[in-house]
Amino acid sequence: MSVVMRGTDVAKSMKETLVQEVEALGKIGITPCLSIIRVGARPDDLSYERSARKRMETTGIVCRVTELPEDVSQEEFERTFSQINEDKGVHGILLLRPLPESLDEEPVRAMIDPKKDVDGMSPVNMAKIFSGDSTGFAPCTAEAVMEMLRYYGITPKGKRVTVLGRSMVVGRPLSMLLLKEHGTVTLCHTRTENLPAECSDAEILIVAAGKARMVSADMVGDGAVVVDVGINVDETGSLCGDVDYEAAERKASYISPVPGGVGSVTSSVLAKHVVRSASLRV
Repeated sequence: MSVVMRGTDVAKSMKETLVQEVEALGKIGITPCLSIIRVGARPDDLSYERSARKRMETTGIVCRVTELPEDVSQEEFERTFSQINEDKGVHGILLLRPLPESLDEEPVRAMIDPKKDVDGMSPVNMAKIFSGDSTGFAPCTAEAVMEMLRYYGITPKGKRVTVLGRSMVVGRPLSMLLLKEHGTVTLCHTRTENLPAECSDAEILIVAAGKARMVSADMVGDGAVVVDVGINVDETGSLCGDVDYEAAERKASYISPVPGGVGSVTSSVLAKHVVRSASLRV
């Protein structure tokens, strides 16, 4: 029987440390503040916003939300972003993406203060992650995977680690974080030849491909650690991951569920980054 890696347990552990750090900053007159910028009202954006706001409130972090209409002009979008970026009372900025097709996010990616870039969208932070510089902010979901592995005492060092998914939000930066921890990393994607063999050879398999239940039992090695980063809606309207959980659970030593896995840790990593950014002001 595999061990279920529950994100709520990881988040609870992180919360205790975060509350102490926020209290320490408060004693010297610093109140960490996150500014969320949302364009339109996509259901998944609203869901993540609620989760983030709740996490900030429970750790003592101030959370502000700026909502822009879906038809906002590029000029107004950049002007609003610039004002928040220059606000000295804001320590972290979270831009909910993807943006509407009418907007170009490249100008704000270049504009954002790297010290406020708590979700790793700045080219400066991405370069730091790829060069192994620990002062950079990694995308929250990628770092949430690392937090989960640490909590359950799973070290990538010397292990064969396969990451399925090559996005700049999860797959690629996560591969760099795993390499920094001395994992032997293989980065795969949906067009990788002989994908089942590549996945089944992994001692640690991390799936972030964005395709519901694409990882079947034959793609999971006996005793492997399986981390499912995917969030999908199946034909019945239920949330599911990129892994066929019931099939994989019978072979894995550790496995994360969806929902209740990595997604539960992401907002805690966001809070951790905001506190870290606020600490840089000391």
